[in-house]
Amino acid sequence: MNKKNCHKFKKKKLAGDEHYRNVCQLCGYIDYGSPQVVAGSIVTYKNKFLLCKRGIHPGYGLWTLPSGFVEKNESVEMGAMREAKEEACIKIKIKNIFGVYSIKKRNIIQIIFLSRILSSFCKPGIESLDVKLFKYSEIPWKKLAFPSVKWALKRFKDYKNGKKLPFLGND
Repeated sequence: MNKKNCHKFKKKKLAGDEHYRNVCQLCGYIDYGSPQVVAGSIVTYKNKFLLCKRGIHPGYGLWTLPSGFVEKNESVEMGAMREAKEEACIKIKIKNIFGVYSIKKRNIIQIIFLSRILSSFCKPGIESLDVKLFKYSEIPWKKLAFPSVKWALKRFKDYKNGKKLPFLGND
């Protein structure tokens, strides 16, 4: 691949492939359109759930789990821990994988972990307007930023009722 971003794409169906792909006419680079990965956590403390009020778009002013895009050269676990620190200024301990949620229309796969707070102090981070611990009955269901957040919190009740991990969901 030419390092000067030579890409002049044309859709082609490659031998042995079922999909049309963007193939660079100049260097042969194939853009597979692979999904982006989001890592996040259901963080609990004393039977309460940590939610962050988003200070960025999309979902500005709405509540979410601490989560975000995994960075280059970062594992999904590292991404989830970094996002908790960025959004709520906390350190977390990942206990288990909770679920995988596919957001097909945005080409995103979200990996959600079960985590607990290691540090006793939390405050809004650089991407949050506020952070708060909610009892399940106090979760602001109509003010959640994304369908995946609602899905994960609803599945948590199923988990507590004995259903096995991991959960799988999609939009």
